[in-house]
Amino acid sequence: MHAVIGLDQGLAVLFGAATALSNAIAVATQHIASTRSAQRMKAWALALHLVRQPLWLFGWVALSGSLVFQALALHFGPMSLVQPILVSELVMALVLRQVWIHQAIRPVTWAAALVTCGGLATFLIATSPSGEAVVPRTSTWIAPVALSVGVAAILVLAALRGSPFRRAGLLGAATGVLWALEATFIKAATDTIASLGLGGAFTRWPIYAFAIGGVLGLLAEQAALHVGPLKVSQPFIVIVDPVVSVVLGVWLYAEHLRSGLVSSALGWFGFAVMCAGVVVLTQSAPETMSGEVHLLHH
Repeated sequence: MHAVIGLDQGLAVLFGAATALSNAIAVATQHIASTRSAQRMKAWALALHLVRQPLWLFGWVALSGSLVFQALALHFGPMSLVQPILVSELVMALVLRQVWIHQAIRPVTWAAALVTCGGLATFLIATSPSGEAVVPRTSTWIAPVALSVGVAAILVLAALRGSPFRRAGLLGAATGVLWALEATFIKAATDTIASLGLGGAFTRWPIYAFAIGGVLGLLAEQAALHVGPLKVSQPFIVIVDPVVSVVLGVWLYAEHLRSGLVSSALGWFGFAVMCAGVVVLTQSAPETMSGEVHLLHH
């Protein structure tokens, strides 16, 4: 039994890392394709141009792959293990910038990346997130879904006014809440497909909640990226998502973290260190991918 649990958690970590890498590739390829093509084109002309760009289309393939990998990760492991691993997307994106785009990365940014990884590893090792194969009853979902949607709605309403920095931060936090909620829907939908098959899944609510949650998350994220600097919205998205995911995992799926004063203190210290690393990384990383044109012509 212990071997099976170990194998499942190992697969969850593997697929979680694959999700982070796929997301990083998607962001890089689509950013390169769109900035390379945005030469005074109108919105409709740019859209038509992008759908004919192999690099931009490959970004969507990578994004689709990340969804599949995340579904597999959440099927094999608890949310409180999988969702924090997705923070490593920032580090993988940094590696892509250096190796693929040949962009100069400051030493402080690499140091922040190492701190982020160290904090993440400390949190996961110290708290050792785990959970059994719990299938929440439909009634169990009402309170956490209502609270999550309510908090996200309040944050969005609060973001209607204020400076671009304030609005980006609030919308980033709302996005983090919605992506955490979406992870619960992905897990529920995946488990439903595993037990009833793809056709049977359409007779249950999780797959529809997954679709609606994905749309809401994308809308919130695009709004956050539009109203203010990425260096403001991105840390909020990246930090709020795992925090809310741990709460929802414990609440809905009866997941648990290792108890004990030392384990808890060390685990949450590692999480705080990870958050500090994320903030420094996002503030010190280059704001644009300036080396893409030269790379694509090689």
